[in-house]
Amino acid sequence: MEVNKHFIGEPIEPVIESMDTRRMATGEPGLPMRFRWRGEEHEIAAVLEQRRQTGRCTSGSDEQYVRKHWYRVRTAAGVEMKLYFERQARSARERTARWWLHSIVRAEAGE
Repeated sequence: MEVNKHFIGEPIEPVIESMDTRRMATGEPGLPMRFRWRGEEHEIAAVLEQRRQTGRCTSGSDEQYVRKHWYRVRTAAGVEMKLYFERQARSARERTARWWLHSIVRAEAGE
C-alpha cells in the first residue's frame, strides 16, 4: 500500500459547539471535533498524534514561545489529516483564521 501526502495549506472553520474545552484548562487550544473545509463538514474520530512547535522570541530575548499546535487526526470517514492552530494570527486580515488544514494523507492500493 502506497501513502500519498497532499499539501493543502488552507484555513478551516471550526464548529464552535464541538470544541474540546477540556484542553483549554491546560493552555492548549480547544480542538474542534467538527470543522468545515471547502463547504463540507468533517468530524474528528481520533487524535493520532499531537505536538507543539516553539520558536524564539521575536523581540530579542532568549525565551521560547509556543507558535503552533499540531494534530494528526483521523476523521469519521477514515481520512487522515494534519491540522494546526496558530497561537498568533498571521496578519490583521487573517486574524480569525487560526485553524489550518496542512495536509491530507491517503493510503492507496499499489498495483
